Amino acid sequence: MGGRRRGAPRAPVPARLSPVDLLRTGASGLRARPLRVVLSALGIAIGIAAMVAVVGISASSRAELDARIDRLGTNLLTATPGDSMFTGETAKLPKGAAAHGERVGGVRRISEVAQLDDASVYRSDRIPKGESGGITTYAADLGLLDTLEVEMAQGAWLNEATSRYPAVVLGAKAAAQLGITEAGPGTLVLIGAEYYSVVGVLDPVELAPELDRAALVGWGVAGDRLGMDGHPTTVYARADPERVDEVRELLGRTLDPENPNEITMSRPSDALQAKEAVDAAFTGLLLGLGGVALLVGGVGVANTMVISVLERRGEIGLRRALGATRGQIRGQFLVEAMVLSALGGVAGAVLGGLVTACYALWQGWLVDVPLWALAGGAAVPVLIGAVAGLLPAMRAARTPPTQALGAG
Repeated sequence: MGGRRRGAPRAPVPARLSPVDLLRTGASGLRARPLRVVLSALGIAIGIAAMVAVVGISASSRAELDARIDRLGTNLLTATPGDSMFTGETAKLPKGAAAHGERVGGVRRISEVAQLDDASVYRSDRIPKGESGGITTYAADLGLLDTLEVEMAQGAWLNEATSRYPAVVLGAKAAAQLGITEAGPGTLVLIGAEYYSVVGVLDPVELAPELDRAALVGWGVAGDRLGMDGHPTTVYARADPERVDEVRELLGRTLDPENPNEITMSRPSDALQAKEAVDAAFTGLLLGLGGVALLVGGVGVANTMVISVLERRGEIGLRRALGATRGQIRGQFLVEAMVLSALGGVAGAVLGGLVTACYALWQGWLVDVPLWALAGGAAVPVLIGAVAGLLPAMRAARTPPTQALGAG
């Protein structure tokens, strides 16, 4: 009683679509409109490619920077004279400051240079006096090369003999400016009023870039012929990596015990680490721009799906009349949006990875594309597609069959 009468027809049970069937149905809708699909996926691809490329290039840049820091070391310290407390003028480091610094525990190597302001460098005496090209002459002690851990590009470093005679070692940029790179060691350059023989050319000194535009002569000849007063202008010290902060604290007071507050201590590698922090901040800005591009791509997907629903109302009504449920209609259009976005995401991730690799190789960097960036680049658009396609899919599911067939 109250049950179904014997012999009455059973109500039709809607066929269930498997995930594969749902995917096939959604993909068929995209294949019918290839140009619109390509243009919509392109918006997603551009946003993802921009974000992956920004993350990848930034990561490659930081990897290269970290490699440089590891190679150069963070244990080089420099000491320069600050301002005098009494006169306000630039103070002077005491004579023999490097010898005093050797007493500090944790100092591995220490060297000093003295800038010679009245010893301009020229290729020959035919060059006008006002066109020295900004090359600075320094007196250098013999341990400078080991302290800076720099190599010779050509020739040899100063030794006990050449440091007492008119011999000079040029920095990389100074040599290029004077044309010594092509001429090679043995060429004469004019320093002050006397010609000096070039005995070597340094490789670029990344942690002491001021020496790239330098002409380095021996301490002895600088005092005898160039009027050096014996006061160094910069002291370079290599510390034990585990004791850098301790050495930094003690070195200034040891170099000039009478006026320790007039010594300025710095660590050149801090500039490289600061650059890394700036790069990270800049990356955040670029990621924001990539996010805007991704948002625009999501709007494009939503627009495509809305138009698709309007154009295919006849198809929707026919499927509903044949027994398709609202959930199946909704699932079909939702899958279409997600597949469309996934195509754009995969294409964008591949494109962003290729852009990163090409740029990094062009710059001579290590190629570093984080896996999370590639995976996120492929996965995030699927979520965007689901959100962008949700409203059109619900609208399609709510369309009455009779109205849809009449519109079709």
